[in-house]
Amino acid sequence: MRKLLVAWMMVFALICFSASWVRAQDLKQEKQAIKLRHKVEWKTLKERQKLWKRSLKGQPLPRAERIRMKHEMERERRELREGHNDEMQDLKDRQRILKESRAADY
Repeated sequence: MRKLLVAWMMVFALICFSASWVRAQDLKQEKQAIKLRHKVEWKTLKERQKLWKRSLKGQPLPRAERIRMKHEMERERRELREGHNDEMQDLKDRQRILKESRAADY
């Protein structure tokens, strides 16, 4: 009976370890996917803003309108950067929670 109980405890420990290991691998793949998506979003924003500047070149716009457009582009860049930073911080927080939960299991 005691051997059976020890065997069940070992199986339970292995299952917990393997489940946490699988979650860690999923987070690693998720981090790679997030980084790739961020890179694509950043390139898209830069390309869109470059085309926007090119289309406005040579057009007679008032100085105030040009300044407004410049600030709008800066705001877009800042919002994208902050969104990316927030998303990466969320992922790091989840990794930290997973690591702490694994440490508590042992």
